[in-house]
Amino acid sequence: MTTPRISLEFFPPQTLEASFRLWETVNVLAPLKPTFASVTYGAGGTTRKLTHEAVTTIGRNYGLNVAAHLTCVDATRAETLEIAAAYAEAGVTEIVALRGDAPKGAARFTPHPEGFANSVELIEALAATGNFTLRVGAYPEPHPDSADSAADVAYLKRKIDAGASSAITQFFFEPETFLRFRDACAKAGIVAPIIPGILPIENWAGARKFAARCGMQVPQWLDDAYAVAKRDGREDLLSVALCTEMCDTLIGEGVRDLHFYTLNRPHLTRDICHALGVAPDVALENVA
Repeated sequence: MTTPRISLEFFPPQTLEASFRLWETVNVLAPLKPTFASVTYGAGGTTRKLTHEAVTTIGRNYGLNVAAHLTCVDATRAETLEIAAAYAEAGVTEIVALRGDAPKGAARFTPHPEGFANSVELIEALAATGNFTLRVGAYPEPHPDSADSAADVAYLKRKIDAGASSAITQFFFEPETFLRFRDACAKAGIVAPIIPGILPIENWAGARKFAARCGMQVPQWLDDAYAVAKRDGREDLLSVALCTEMCDTLIGEGVRDLHFYTLNRPHLTRDICHALGVAPDVALENVA
C-alpha cells in the first residue's frame, strides 16, 4: 500500500478547556508531518482573532505549514482583505477560501452589502494579491444551496479558474461517493488536485446529525453497525476499522492526499494514520 500524504484541520478554542484540547491535538498529530494544517473560521467572524492566534502559534511553535480559513460572512471587502494582509505579514502563505455558512439564526447566507458576494469573488481578490496558495471547498454530495451535483462541479471549476490550486471535500461515508465526484470533475476539465476530507467518527449520533443537516445520504448499514458497536462498547474500534478501510480503498484508486477533520480530538486520527503507514517523525515527537 502506498503511504498517503496527510493534512489536518483544527478549530480555534473559545474556552480554556478547549484550548487544552487543541494543544493536545497538535502535540499528538504534529509528529505525523502533515503537508499542511488548516484552522477554521467561525460564522460571522466569531473566531476571527482566535483563528489568527491559533494559526500563528501553530506555525511558530510546531513548524507546520498552516492554512487559515477565510470566509465572506458579515465583513466588507476591505475588512476581509485586511485580515488576509495580516496573515501575509505573519508569514502565512496558504488560505482556505470559503463563502462560509450563514450566521447563527439566519436561514441562508446573505452577502454583506459591501462584501464579497461569493467565494469566487473572494478567490479572485486573494489571487490578485499574489501572496497566497489558495485552497477551496468541494462537495461530493450536493451542497444544500445547489441544484444538483452537476452544479457543484461547475462551481468548483469556477473557483479553480479564479485562482485556487486545490480543493478539499466535505466528508463522506463511502469511498464511491468521492470517486464518482472525482470522475465528474475530471470530465468537466478540472485538473487541480481534489483532496478527500476524512472524518474519523468519534460520535456517530453527532456525525449523523451534521450529515443530515448538510443534505448528505446516511447509509442504513452504518446506522446498524454503530448500533451494534454502541451496545458492545466498541465504537472507536469500528470507527478506526471503517475509516482505515475507506482510506485504503481511496489510496488503491490513486488518491495520494487525505485531509482529516480532527475535531480537536486526535487519537482516532492518529490510530488511522498509523494503520495507513503514516509514521511519526521521532524528532518532532520528542519536541511535542
